[in-house]
Amino acid sequence: MSSTRLAVWGDPISHSKSPQLHAAAYGVLGLDWEYGRRQVPEDGFTEALSSLDGSWRGLSLTMPLKEAAYRAAAHRDRHAEATGAVNTLLLGGDGPRGCNTDVGGIVDALAERGVREAARVRILGAGATAASALAAAAELGVTSVEVRARRPERAAGLRARGERLGLAVTATVFEAPAGEVDLTIATLPSGTELPADVVEPLAAGGVLFDAAYAPWPSALAASWGDGEIVSGFGMLLHQAVRQIRLFLAGDQEQPLPDEAAVVAAMRAAVA
Repeated sequence: MSSTRLAVWGDPISHSKSPQLHAAAYGVLGLDWEYGRRQVPEDGFTEALSSLDGSWRGLSLTMPLKEAAYRAAAHRDRHAEATGAVNTLLLGGDGPRGCNTDVGGIVDALAERGVREAARVRILGAGATAASALAAAAELGVTSVEVRARRPERAAGLRARGERLGLAVTATVFEAPAGEVDLTIATLPSGTELPADVVEPLAAGGVLFDAAYAPWPSALAASWGDGEIVSGFGMLLHQAVRQIRLFLAGDQEQPLPDEAAVVAAMRAAVA
């Protein structure tokens, strides 16, 4: 057995593609690291974390554990602080180090498609992923963001986070009149269907980044029309690349050795 252990935790977890992505990367990097998966409910997270021994290097966290991981972290990076969510725990040292690679994953996925800045951004949905979308918008140089949700009151927390990021955040219902934007970031579940008379004005301008990726196309992407669409697979891929950077060197901004080959192998592993 490998002396270095990692895993993805969540509930449910059987659908996760993280084991394939990480195994492919460690193969290219020549690392004999073990990366598994474990179903951990939110109320069992603290006990599960405390049971890990010194062979554990880190964890990837998916829903519903990102807020619990945030609370468990002794140290947090700026994206974790901005979102209140941790999807990566680097273990050891003087306590778990909590990081959020979802924000960078969105930014990297958009950059891969030539979107490196935006002036006007609309976020669809006000759940946990919307916080990472908001922080990503700030990275793109945006100063104001419109959030659309079935219950706009859920965006109160996003408005507060936006203030700390220097963003003016407004919230409204999906059906409100829509102005043009440069970029729409959808954080809705893949099967969410919006009426055609709602989608049509939303799709009038700008790129759609849809955080959903399985099944693909999502209901929203399928009804978006002729505009450019970026699948959430790019976010999945690049947040994992950033996790591997953290597990290897402790810095999600430091590229991996021969990173192009690593990314190619990761893509092929889940094609």
